[in-house]
Amino acid sequence: MSDNSQHQAGKAFFGRRKGKPLRDRQARNLAEVLPALALDPHGTAPQDPRSLFAADVGTVRLEIGFGGGEHLLHRVRENPEIGFIGIEPFVNSMAKLLGQVEGSEPPNLRLYDDDAVTVLDWLPDASLDHIDLLYPDPWPKRRHWKRRFVSSVNLDRFYRVLKPGGRFCFASDIDSYINWTLLHCRDHGGFDWQARSSEDWLRPYENWPGTRYEAKARREGRSSAYLTFVKV
Repeated sequence: MSDNSQHQAGKAFFGRRKGKPLRDRQARNLAEVLPALALDPHGTAPQDPRSLFAADVGTVRLEIGFGGGEHLLHRVRENPEIGFIGIEPFVNSMAKLLGQVEGSEPPNLRLYDDDAVTVLDWLPDASLDHIDLLYPDPWPKRRHWKRRFVSSVNLDRFYRVLKPGGRFCFASDIDSYINWTLLHCRDHGGFDWQARSSEDWLRPYENWPGTRYEAKARREGRSSAYLTFVKV
């Protein structure tokens, strides 16, 4: 089965869409706050994605599967001159992030609550400066590995939308997925792994805020790897 055959068959790279029932305020934020920040990747794509933002931004960064939003919101607030697109199909996670921006929606943030592939295929060539894929679903069972987001087809998508010299950052605590990503990026040929020593990939990214998934991994005795690739 090819890397993307499951997506072509209508199956996404993520699992369930919703967890426990939403509280009234969370449901209201999804109905009222999300539309103000929502990206609509179904119409004509902008020639320059910087125009998607209310703020005057110089570069654009995409985070796929932002979870609780700890990293995304940290970066959004730390870098008002960068436009951030955050993608998260899990309803409860989106609701959590919206609760943190309610009433003070950042002008340099846009959100999408479905499959990241839709956005990647919509964006124009060489339009992103950076892509983050942090603690993605590892699909640990071997028979499910084909559903991992890192694949030859999705790396083609990353390569197309990243500018020359653009960065792809990947973090995980699952050894098999770390090795999987290294091998796929090596075999793709369009990405240069930036590590020159073990310290380079065991050390968190600069100004790293941590995430709840990372904290869980630490509690369970797993270390993390932080991989950086540059489009060549």
